[in-house]
Amino acid sequence: MIKIGIINVSDRASAGVYEATPGQAVVALLTEWLNCEWTPILRVIPDEQDQIESTLIDLADTEGCCLVVTTGGTGPAPRDVTPEATEAVCHKMMPGFGELMRQESLKYVPTAILSRQTAGIRNQTLIVNLPGKPKAIGQCLSVVFPAIPYCIDLIGGPFLATHEERMTVFRPKG
Repeated sequence: MIKIGIINVSDRASAGVYEATPGQAVVALLTEWLNCEWTPILRVIPDEQDQIESTLIDLADTEGCCLVVTTGGTGPAPRDVTPEATEAVCHKMMPGFGELMRQESLKYVPTAILSRQTAGIRNQTLIVNLPGKPKAIGQCLSVVFPAIPYCIDLIGGPFLATHEERMTVFRPKG
């Protein structure tokens, strides 16, 4: 079974102040795009670097997720530490993901340059940081997802098939 981890990084959502809708937005998009059996493993945690790191490690190493998507904690505020946690647990960083997400976000808001989304690889797991707002999640994930299945192929993960009419991904021919 293909497992995909989804971490909603939010002090308020983890305290029950509001519902963890960013994670639900990711599940909805992946359900629409993926044409293979998969299981979401959701976590809601506060903006604490040690908790983010341990959750990333757990989802990658123990749960065996091929993909872990985080939402939130990517801004410039003092408590926004998701990129630092991601960098701390990854063996390789994939800066192109963040570059493309910021480029896409600049079409909608000039403050996209304040975003610090990134991505990296831990063993056979791709970790991608997304913003925390559901609308921005859709905008950012839709532009980077075409590269995600092939990246997972390259690191030895499972084959992610998609509904081509909903999400066209890139894989080299042959």
